[in-house]
Amino acid sequence: MNYVVMTSGGVTSWGAGKRIVAEHGIDGVTLLFADTRMEDEDLYRFLPEAAANIGGSLTTIADGRDPWQVFFDERFLGNSRADPCSKILKRELLRRWVEKHCNPADTTIVLGLDWTEGVRLDTNRSRWAPWPVRFPLAERPYRAKHYWLDQLRAEGIQPPRLYAMGFPHNNCGGFCIKAGQGNFAKLLEAMPERYAYHERREQEIREFLGRDVAILTHRSGPKQGQPMTLRELRERRQAGQPCDLFDLGGCGCVA
Repeated sequence: MNYVVMTSGGVTSWGAGKRIVAEHGIDGVTLLFADTRMEDEDLYRFLPEAAANIGGSLTTIADGRDPWQVFFDERFLGNSRADPCSKILKRELLRRWVEKHCNPADTTIVLGLDWTEGVRLDTNRSRWAPWPVRFPLAERPYRAKHYWLDQLRAEGIQPPRLYAMGFPHNNCGGFCIKAGQGNFAKLLEAMPERYAYHERREQEIREFLGRDVAILTHRSGPKQGQPMTLRELRERRQAGQPCDLFDLGGCGCVA
């Protein structure tokens, strides 16, 4: 049996790869990474170190565009409900590679979803059919993410820096259209220049589309349910006004 481990650059895909290799060895194991061209620079330090530690072969593929280029090409700004960037730069790209290189009769897809992910496990079994899917971190023994971060350090690998900054994932440089107000507030605090770039790009696509669209949504108050631009969020934070810091959202690019 061959295994294709969908490798995001995060700690859970590393943990999933470790469990597969511990069971089956490195023969026939491919670590497949789809580069969005918007990753944090430390991901490119971490990924080869993590891959070498797991074993198997690391394969990197890319569409060539970044998420903002996809939004302009699709004439649609992604948000928590619709993610053209994930669909095009991750899921469809990975699927094409698997269809070209892998036979469902002898290849299993491996995803780093864990035992807390619930319905996403069933969704991805259906999405990847006819290929069988394994979720090693959804199998006993159950471990939380901090366990895998500790295991990384024990193996002599420094975890991706975004985790130390408080981000819940290591994708797209801390940016994600599925992220919430809390995640973007963290991005503004930790990397204001990166936040400014995304704020500018959001305004550019609003002008390009001629519509009142935004990644975020007002959660309360008179504007509840209406778009909240990154500029609005920044101005609220700078004025000391509250935002939902617990609204981190979720990154579900591959899965």
